[in-house]
Amino acid sequence: MEGGAIFSLVLFVLAVVAVSQAVVVVRQGFEYTLERFGRYTTTLKPGFSLIIPFIDRVGRRVNMMEQVLDIPTQEIITKDNAIVAVDGVVFYQVLEAAKAAYEVSDLVVATTNLSQTNLRTVMGSMDLDETLSKRDEINARLLSVIDHATSPWGVKVTRVEVKDIRPPSDIVNAMGRQMKAEREKRAVMLEAEGQRAADILRAEGAKQAQILEAEGRREAAFRDAEARERSAEAEAAATKMVSEAIANGNTQAINYFVAQKYTEALTAFATSPNAKTLFLPLEASALIGSIGGISELVKSAGLPAKDGGASPWGPRP
Repeated sequence: MEGGAIFSLVLFVLAVVAVSQAVVVVRQGFEYTLERFGRYTTTLKPGFSLIIPFIDRVGRRVNMMEQVLDIPTQEIITKDNAIVAVDGVVFYQVLEAAKAAYEVSDLVVATTNLSQTNLRTVMGSMDLDETLSKRDEINARLLSVIDHATSPWGVKVTRVEVKDIRPPSDIVNAMGRQMKAEREKRAVMLEAEGQRAADILRAEGAKQAQILEAEGRREAAFRDAEARERSAEAEAAATKMVSEAIANGNTQAINYFVAQKYTEALTAFATSPNAKTLFLPLEASALIGSIGGISELVKSAGLPAKDGGASPWGPRP
């Protein structure tokens, strides 16, 4: 091969290499840093880019998507000297590729160590019960601290989650017994409260029943008194009318009044449940005479005696 042909071949190869060095295609979700003679100059965004071959070169290929970083399990001593095993995850995203590439030598290792140390710090300031019950507070404090520490690296920490907290087995057993005792205590308290409520309800019911019974007795006594009052008024009116009849010279009214009283007394003795034998402390002729007086009285009034017509001094009250 002639020298000219060899030179042309070399030029062709150099041209091909130069073109390949000048063309850079950045994938979606990544950004490339561009270095000129080893110094950072700019950042290449996703897509097609041209650079100066043999002078510019791609420095770091930075993943700009949100990533998950596992925090390895580690043992932590809490404030009350309990040892617990804890692990977690950190969600972060690179916002500035240049800072992530040149402000820290290894972003993943640095973020992992930073998360582990802050996890020990946060949980070491809490009691065991707080570490188990305040997981959200732990996550929030870790997020604030780690995000602030990684901000100079162009990184945004979006979430920090503590995955698992494992106390020693003896503490777990003690916690189980404590939980059982607390639940039994709560059950006893609830049962006592229920019994107390039932007793109160029964007492309220008995009280209400006694009140209603007393009101019933009062109402009955009131009505009895009213009935006796009406009866006394009627008796007084009848007596008055008989007295007026006597004053007017009608002596038969006396016989009628006495006969009526005899008849009522005899009826009361006869209807008494304890009266097996009835003795009459009166003379039968007196009663018959009184009844005869009534007949005379009815005849003098000119009314038939059998139909129960009105008396000469008016209707019976």
